[in-house]
Amino acid sequence: MTQRPDLIRHWLATYFGDDQFDVSFLSGDASFRRYFRVTREQRVFVLMDAPPAQEDCRPFIAIARSWRAEGIRVPEIYAENLKDGFLLLEDFGDHLFGNAIADAPALQVDQLYRQAIDALLPIQKAADIEGYTLPSYDEAMLRFEMSIFREWLLEKKLGFNLDPTETEYLDHCMNRLVESALEQPVVVTHRDYHSRNLLVSEQGGLGIIDFQGAVKGPLAYDLASLLRDCYVKWPSEKVEAWSRYYYDQVDPALLNGADFATFTRWFDWIGVQRHLKAAGLFARLSLRDGKHGYLADIPRTLNYIIEVASKYDEFTEINEWIQERLVPAVRLLESNPEVVLCAQ
Repeated sequence: MTQRPDLIRHWLATYFGDDQFDVSFLSGDASFRRYFRVTREQRVFVLMDAPPAQEDCRPFIAIARSWRAEGIRVPEIYAENLKDGFLLLEDFGDHLFGNAIADAPALQVDQLYRQAIDALLPIQKAADIEGYTLPSYDEAMLRFEMSIFREWLLEKKLGFNLDPTETEYLDHCMNRLVESALEQPVVVTHRDYHSRNLLVSEQGGLGIIDFQGAVKGPLAYDLASLLRDCYVKWPSEKVEAWSRYYYDQVDPALLNGADFATFTRWFDWIGVQRHLKAAGLFARLSLRDGKHGYLADIPRTLNYIIEVASKYDEFTEINEWIQERLVPAVRLLESNPEVVLCAQ
């Protein structure tokens, strides 16, 4: 059986007309996709390897071409092979936004976040895509995502059997989060707009990747992804300042008359929804895919939830439950990532 590295080299040789190129592994991510750097003479490319049985390249292609036409900086597609699941893309380099902010002084960090917010604004107003309809981030999708938290973290990873009171706390929380999400104005939503999906070029611009899951969704979702990042934590005063910057820059028509206090609640609550999903996804990556490193990010997601829930009376019960029962159980995973805890 032909292996994918052989398929990659054969396809590239056909595309270039010879085999005068080098291929090196670049990265993998939380999906089945992998990325390779292709070097040919003085040019470099990125090859996306997305096995067709697990990944569909067509949304990526449709969104990339439409957004580039509107001036949004996503990679140019040089060649595609849908049969085998390969795309040859523009290379934005290696300087992740997350690394840039880790190494930068405070003033530059502030500038980078404002730049990331500026880059988000045209995405939210992007035009409809010819031949492809963005999915709706509707109630069914919101609830399905939060069910990952219950199924994969609570039940499968931690072995929790929730009693009726605990189930009531969780259901009440999720119902309120859905109501808030559906209350928000709907915009084009990247859905994974954070420090690992932005690249800083040598010229200082930002390249945007991993957008194939874009939807029509809640206004504050991408901002919450960026400012309440699963991988980076900032003091609340910085988050509020950057959130205010977004509020002042966004087209007022998109706010639908919402004042900053209302927008802040939208931002806070959709961040909780996202972190419930993320905690569940990290547990699934550990159990299903053996990617235990993501477990280290679960405490950060829970801390975000606790921080926000502490501000709102609607989440008092779930907040106390997370602190008293869930956090101690998650701490046990840090030293034993492969363990599946016994039912409690």
